[in-house]
Amino acid sequence: MTRITEENNPAARDLDLRSTEEVLEIVNAEDQGVAAAVRDTIPQIARAVNETAKLLQGGGRVFYIGAGTSGRLGVLDAAEIAPTFGTDPTLFQAVLAGGYDACYSAAEVSEDDSGQGERDLRARGCRAGDVVVGITASGDTPYTVAALRWARSAGALTIAVCCNRDTEASGTADIAIAPVAGPEVIAGSTRMKAGTAQKLVLNMFSTAVMVRLGNVFGHWMVNVQMTNAKLKSRGVRILMEATGRGEDECRAAASESGGDLRIAMVMVLAGVGAESARSRLLAHSWNLRQTLQQLCAGGSP
Repeated sequence: MTRITEENNPAARDLDLRSTEEVLEIVNAEDQGVAAAVRDTIPQIARAVNETAKLLQGGGRVFYIGAGTSGRLGVLDAAEIAPTFGTDPTLFQAVLAGGYDACYSAAEVSEDDSGQGERDLRARGCRAGDVVVGITASGDTPYTVAALRWARSAGALTIAVCCNRDTEASGTADIAIAPVAGPEVIAGSTRMKAGTAQKLVLNMFSTAVMVRLGNVFGHWMVNVQMTNAKLKSRGVRILMEATGRGEDECRAAASESGGDLRIAMVMVLAGVGAESARSRLLAHSWNLRQTLQQLCAGGSP
């Protein structure tokens, strides 16, 4: 079966005969439709987010698995979760065909090994209650499809992110997310529109999961790890914006809290020390919104 991601794009005919500006205009014009294709899959993304958040609250983990560009996109998204949201580094893990060396050295032949996906997930201890997100532009990558099939049989929630309809991956997974952006400007080069669509989906998925888990307050990343000058400055700025207090007070609270913005925010708004703020947050499972709502109600944890 011919997949739309492998078809020729009429808009790009004779691309090598066009001026540089024309080439760029064609690429940009084609990219305009990617966000719309992703928008059409929001109901499926929402279901994936809600079911994933429930499983993570019960101790589950997320495994992104894929090959080539798709797998590398999983590595990119997973790598950003811990520093951005202050989670355990094992909460979101990326499994890439060919191993992490394939991030910078092509190992595309490994995508044809249908047994390796299962072996890679087993090596990570994937189990029932986990979430496995199979990322495959074509939707038919043997490595990824077989991994999804095994993960589902093991009791994990399985999600397929692909860019064609009616694929093996979609038929194998519990939830199928398939933004169809059409043929690529360079025929079959799914690092382009398909890759952009997958990146958007993964951004939306992981961000919304973090929101549902309480790792975002308002629109602020209140669990950001303040490990360098830029992030320390960002943390103080977030604290000032969220509390309406001055820089000196917020900087002092950020320091006393050990760099935990949730603790610092409770310290500032409740007028308590770091240990008291910590105990209040613990009483609400570290959910800052719930902790502050209780404080506003005038109760005690």
